[in-house]
Amino acid sequence: MSEYVNVAVDAMGGDNAPGEIIKGTVDALNAYRQLRVMLVGREEIVKEELAKYTYPDKRVKIVHAAEIIEMAEPPVNAIRKKKDSSIVKGLQLVKEGKCDAFISAGSTGAILAGGQLIVGRIRGIERSPLAPLIPTSKGPALLIDCGANMDARPSQLVQFAQMGSIYMKNITGNPNPRVAIVNVGAEEEKGNALVKETFPLLKACDNINFIGSIEARDITDGYADVIVCDAFVGNVILKMFEGVASTLLHGIKDAIMSSFKSKIGGLLIKDSLKSLLKTYDVASYGGAPMLGLRGLVVKTHGNAEAIEIQNALGQCINFTEQKLTEQFQTGVSLKTRKTAAADNAETRTE
Repeated sequence: MSEYVNVAVDAMGGDNAPGEIIKGTVDALNAYRQLRVMLVGREEIVKEELAKYTYPDKRVKIVHAAEIIEMAEPPVNAIRKKKDSSIVKGLQLVKEGKCDAFISAGSTGAILAGGQLIVGRIRGIERSPLAPLIPTSKGPALLIDCGANMDARPSQLVQFAQMGSIYMKNITGNPNPRVAIVNVGAEEEKGNALVKETFPLLKACDNINFIGSIEARDITDGYADVIVCDAFVGNVILKMFEGVASTLLHGIKDAIMSSFKSKIGGLLIKDSLKSLLKTYDVASYGGAPMLGLRGLVVKTHGNAEAIEIQNALGQCINFTEQKLTEQFQTGVSLKTRKTAAADNAETRTE
């Protein structure tokens, strides 16, 4: 394996590009000696931003990309038509083996489409889920899928569970992560058709620690380490999670600033409150990886700041050094792969 982990970074994607993207990249380069970066974007703009910092310039290369895929553009059309965009060129670097990973805060749809169309899935993996880490009272949990596959089949959810379990074993060091499927109750007979059909398949899966159903209210209590669902459900959970966190944070700030007495109390608990809030800061976990591709693709928040980009780059180093792509190739059961192949054949004949 190369002494370096090579990562392509979309310098032009996201609300805070290129400033926060490049700042986070520079911070990561100064923090991780094994990191080498290709910054993909408009060369003059990237050079201008880099000139503000001191960094190991021998581990940075600029790859010029004249075009930018905007958030509102139809994803598949944008990927096909804008060949000179920072997203397409970054994904191409992964496909060609020049980079181990690609990070972008740009259009989620374009990244998801491009990941599948350009980088491509591992043979036998039917769908590639988007899998962010979310904070719970017992540490981070993996929410899989949260945005890539709005309509999933049972065989796909089983693959998500297997990939999620492998990911958590390596990223968090948990040797036996608990896997649960999102449901409206704990009883096995509850749920919609998808959950009812998937439950027994997960139960029979011998390479995961399946503990049954999990209700949304129990997710934040850390009852499971890998939370399996289709992307529609996962995205609703994620957005609700972020919305409640934001509302509570503003409520706490307003309460502290409401009177002289509360301000004094706020000063007394300031350090403890900062420590608590840090454990629930999703930016500290980096981005959401697309699992099951031939190379790593990581989507950060559209409004990602430097710290999230830095952590996402650290995430890419960990993923690559643990050889997770190779583990996914062998860690998804042959039985599930045959089921997926049968589903694909059925789809082609419909």
